[in-house]
Amino acid sequence: MITRRGLMTGLGAGAVASFIPSLSLANRDAVPLSMPPLLDATDTGAFRLTAQSGQTNFAGRAASETWGFSQPYLGPTVRIRNTQEVQAEVENSLSEEISVHWHGMLIPGDVDGGPHQTIAPGSTWAPVLPVNQPAATIWFHTHIHGATARQVYNGLAGVMHLSDGLDDERGLPATYGVDDLTLVLQDRRFDRRGRMDYSLSMPEQMMGFLGDTMVINGQIGATAVVPNGIVRLRLLNGSNSRIYTLSMSDARPMHLIATDNGLLDRPIELTGLSLSPGERYEVLVDFGDGNDVSLISQQSPNTDMMGGGMMGGRPASGPPFEVLPFKADTSIQARITTLPDDLGGSRPALDSARAGQRRVTLDMGMGSMMMRRNGNQFSINGRPFDMNRTDFTVQQGTIERWSVSANMLMHPFHIHGVTFQVLSENGAAPAPQNTGWKDTVLVNGRTDLLVRFDQPASADLPFMFHCHILEHEDGGMMGQFAVV
Repeated sequence: MITRRGLMTGLGAGAVASFIPSLSLANRDAVPLSMPPLLDATDTGAFRLTAQSGQTNFAGRAASETWGFSQPYLGPTVRIRNTQEVQAEVENSLSEEISVHWHGMLIPGDVDGGPHQTIAPGSTWAPVLPVNQPAATIWFHTHIHGATARQVYNGLAGVMHLSDGLDDERGLPATYGVDDLTLVLQDRRFDRRGRMDYSLSMPEQMMGFLGDTMVINGQIGATAVVPNGIVRLRLLNGSNSRIYTLSMSDARPMHLIATDNGLLDRPIELTGLSLSPGERYEVLVDFGDGNDVSLISQQSPNTDMMGGGMMGGRPASGPPFEVLPFKADTSIQARITTLPDDLGGSRPALDSARAGQRRVTLDMGMGSMMMRRNGNQFSINGRPFDMNRTDFTVQQGTIERWSVSANMLMHPFHIHGVTFQVLSENGAAPAPQNTGWKDTVLVNGRTDLLVRFDQPASADLPFMFHCHILEHEDGGMMGQFAVV
């Protein structure tokens, strides 16, 4: 059996380590961070996006050829009501097919936007989305099998807010771009001319592509200017493979208020937060002391050349790096200055008494030609993804207990069309950040889930389950299932 240590040795230590340099946290001139444009469809119940090409000058030098939704890179923040039928329209003005998966939305498989629902160049997809779920921060991105990593890296992704309009009653920050910040965290790589680069090597196919520069909402080197009070950070890991271990540079607490699929019952105080690709968390941070501070991260644990990442409590190799600096501005009136006690959300407590059992293994194997390009193979339960194969069928309304294990590396695991409860991680109680409703979870060894199947999906338009390291997903670490 191939071990993680054997994998690292075969690939070569230098070939897979892509660290983000440690940055000085000293005061500097602040270029204010911009939020994605807000596309508010709460009144109309309809929105339109256009997948388009464009140019983005990230580093102030040569422009990069990029893709986006209705803009050159990334997409707007789409705000819709959490209980309404929404008419979406997605036009594809690009020269290749795309799809749009509504990641975190609990809707039927025929409008989920997986790899079977392609949008040809020059065509428009117009699904009606029957939204009926708690308020949450979700996202949308292309999901073409074999091309997802490249297309998302180019910029085909955006954030959605499912809103119930009750945040003021809860005492939560809710002014978009002022005390309610949407933050798309991505690592990107740039060539000597400053152009975004996705030159994928064989080791990076195996380990997942890592950049060496932080890009927040499509911007490099910007500072989030915030009021002297409590600010809500909606954190999305939109990177291809990087796992962030986040904290504040002065160790001030982050108060977790929401996980992937909605608000918790009460805030949870944390000093550190793991954020893997595809996950979303909402936290409250108090900037009332007026001090400048930064959101920082440890290096990605999957780059630990000693083998084991954060297993056994060892941190990832390399110095921490700055993700985003914050500057408190006393001229901005703080709306919220105290933490709420009751968020009005919930934590899952599913009944497992009659739950069926399912074992899922996230497999990496390289065959005999380890160092030959395309010699790698990814699979789930020993079977690489096949668009024409339905891996299993479950009955709508049932609950299953999934035991998900990874034979090397850490893998963010996502299931379409469902929300689940994390029962345990390596036999122990789940981490506090995983006690809410989830659709994506970082598997570091073995994770047990209770999965609820409420949405239908046919064998022709099934739901996916896969690793959200996009190079692994494209390489075959994905399966599909029907719900009838």
